[in-house]
Amino acid sequence: MLVFEIKLQGKQSQYRKLDEAIRTGRFVRNSVIRAWLDGQIKSRNDAYKLCKVLSDNPEFPWVARLNSMARQAHAERAWASIERFYRNCRQKIPGKKGFPKFKKYQVRASIEYKTSGWKLSDDRRYLIFSDKFQAGTFKLWGSRDLHFYQIKQIKRVRVIRRHDGYYAQFLVDHEREEKKELTGKHTGLDVGLNYFYRKATLKAPVF
Repeated sequence: MLVFEIKLQGKQSQYRKLDEAIRTGRFVRNSVIRAWLDGQIKSRNDAYKLCKVLSDNPEFPWVARLNSMARQAHAERAWASIERFYRNCRQKIPGKKGFPKFKKYQVRASIEYKTSGWKLSDDRRYLIFSDKFQAGTFKLWGSRDLHFYQIKQIKRVRVIRRHDGYYAQFLVDHEREEKKELTGKHTGLDVGLNYFYRKATLKAPVF
């Protein structure tokens, strides 16, 4: 998996929409942790089901505005932290086991989309978000060229908020292959190990 990071250029109103999406993703993750602590969910599938429950709940109307796959991605994040805690306990790792904690507001935060909720322009220079937060179109600033890869190879898009702005990370499914043509010939090398061994022994310090 390759990761390409490109800075997003947009308006302040668009950045506020991204912030709303980030807060919603954090809410979904924290809700999964809360449900696990209360014994309401016991598997990854239960976490997925909770996403649907949250989006249908009239008390949380903002959850339905987030793309469904983005909700699932944040449920996966939460369950991954739970599985990591269980694994550390089984392996009896000394010290803290990484007990899942609730995420709080941080300047550096992110929202993650899978294969929907976004699209690239034909020239690969603009990223458009299509979920109900309506963040709109952002210009991509960077030296990375996405023309070498098909859209179907981009498995996830992660938007990261940092002190100096907002960035998009594209997770590209790519296998590196090196073609080698065998000649059928064999080559033997004599590196003279005995010579180097004797020389190293003679120069060894004596205590």
